[in-house]
Amino acid sequence: MARPAQSKYSIILPTYNERKNLPVIVWLIEKSFTEHKLDWEVIIVDDGSPDGTQDVAKQLITVYGADRIILKPRAGKLGLGTAYVHGLKFATGNFIIIMDADFSHHPKFIAEFIAVQKTKNYDIVTGTRYAGNGGVYGWDFKRKLVSRGANLLASVVLRPYVSDLTGSFRLYKKHVLEKVILQTESKGYTFQMEMMVRARALGYSVAEVPISFVDRIYGDSKLGGDEIVEYAKGVFNLWLKV
Repeated sequence: MARPAQSKYSIILPTYNERKNLPVIVWLIEKSFTEHKLDWEVIIVDDGSPDGTQDVAKQLITVYGADRIILKPRAGKLGLGTAYVHGLKFATGNFIIIMDADFSHHPKFIAEFIAVQKTKNYDIVTGTRYAGNGGVYGWDFKRKLVSRGANLLASVVLRPYVSDLTGSFRLYKKHVLEKVILQTESKGYTFQMEMMVRARALGYSVAEVPISFVDRIYGDSKLGGDEIVEYAKGVFNLWLKV
């Protein structure tokens, strides 16, 4: 009887001005996969960073090899959703991990995502800040309130039965992500929420892993009134469509 092929994990890292963060996040990713003897690659989708992020990525290719680090830049800032679509074109793994490059998502949780996925062959494993021992660090009260309120609004209106809809630290079976992302119309702050709602509507199984979310170490992170209004509109548009 033939042994099943080993799983391979493709991490898609959208970047913009992450020169300082990129070397350390890649080192931590490599460390996690090496410790657990898992096959991996990182696909860096850089949107024309002016700070030298791509130069750092090229140096990382020389350190880890072109089979581990794949740089696929774009001309400018084109949005998170299209970054995942772009990265998917070059992914050779049968599982895709999406995460941020700014340490708000720590690679130490990847092993737990993989272990949980294997327990019941889940289609998606998503990190949650709002269940179990998950939490948010580095946010002021206003931003925590906005995030909690956004998730509560979506949960009440859309009933996806996931505690953290706006998180962007997830593991997908590759074919699942490809199908869900094709149906997703949002481009901004509502993108992650719509991805999960679409996945649930398609009948895909989802597991949650509590994570510690830490606000970015280097660079700026902004959430303004326009994003809040866009999110509320997105929730109700989804309610009408899905």
